[in-house]
Amino acid sequence: MGEERPELVLIRHAPVAEPGVLNGRRDVAARLSPDAIHALRQGAGRVAKVVVSPALRCRQTAKALWPDAEPTEDARLWEQDFGDFEGRALQHLPDLGEISPDALAAHRWPGGESFADVCSRAAPALQDAAGMARDHGAPVAVVAHAGVIRAALALVTGHVPGALAFEIAPLSVTRLGVWRGAPVSVRSVNRVFA
Repeated sequence: MGEERPELVLIRHAPVAEPGVLNGRRDVAARLSPDAIHALRQGAGRVAKVVVSPALRCRQTAKALWPDAEPTEDARLWEQDFGDFEGRALQHLPDLGEISPDALAAHRWPGGESFADVCSRAAPALQDAAGMARDHGAPVAVVAHAGVIRAALALVTGHVPGALAFEIAPLSVTRLGVWRGAPVSVRSVNRVFA
């Protein structure tokens, strides 16, 4: 992967064992494909440290990618809390209708949180991971959720609603450049190696 440099290597967890459901904070298992994990391990390259959401699907993905690593769990990296709608089949979710990106980012699910809330919660964790990359002078992996990776993109671009426009596939890699301990640039988004 060329010369090592401080960056965040953001990896969305493997597909879940129970697809078609709004999982959010539900602690569901990942469906791991050895071929996909091997391809991602090669594509992600060497990392100095691994930071992971406490979600089972993220911990399983991190363990499959770096079996010898001792990941640091960070509860601020949990997926968005969809409250009363967690565990519902995607086809049974309410239609929000015509909604602006600003309104969508601010929409708080009953009993849950908004995407803007996720950004506020995850930003300090992402800053801490960027500080680790600076300190190691090498990439740091963050294995988390689509919402958290979009929050990282919001942090770098300075635009919370705009970050919702990014697609983040399972087992994809998004790379953010780090300068002086902060994520400052988008190097790639949603790269899938398998």
